Amino acid sequence: MITAPPSTNPPDTAPRPPFWRRRVVQPLLALLAQGVTPDKLSATLAVGTVCSMFPFLGTTAALNLGVGLWLRMNQPVLQTLNQVLGPLHVVMILVYVRIGEVLWRAPEADRFSIVEMVRAFADLSFGEFLQRFGWAGVHAFTAWALTSPLLLATIYFFFRPIMRRFAARAPVATIPS
Repeated sequence: MITAPPSTNPPDTAPRPPFWRRRVVQPLLALLAQGVTPDKLSATLAVGTVCSMFPFLGTTAALNLGVGLWLRMNQPVLQTLNQVLGPLHVVMILVYVRIGEVLWRAPEADRFSIVEMVRAFADLSFGEFLQRFGWAGVHAFTAWALTSPLLLATIYFFFRPIMRRFAARAPVATIPS
């Protein structure tokens, strides 16, 4: 019985990079290699995060789309970020409502309750529901509007040096002549 000698060549397939490298780092490096500036990419991440935290369900994708078109930002990055931040967005709605209640000095009797809101949504007409919970929206919007500039600046200045380091590692895009 003749057996083939063991192969000394390495396997043809390289090990798969880790999840974060494949799904986050490599796409960002690809954008930088295509000519997107690190500062523009940092601004896109900051604006996308702020828009994704807008405290009204069902509005963040449209807000990201509109602001992204207006500022000429990368839509796939904005919409992906919006989807990734979805669970945090839901939690932040209640946080923004509570901050707004403190800012507006809402009486204890008028404090927002999720259980009460769900119960009222089933029992009240749309107009009565808005009358009862409309102030919760005002509170949430106020808190979001006041915290957004700080959030925007924090995220932008956090990611800017990181994106600049990525840009130094990214291959330079060549334009055919």
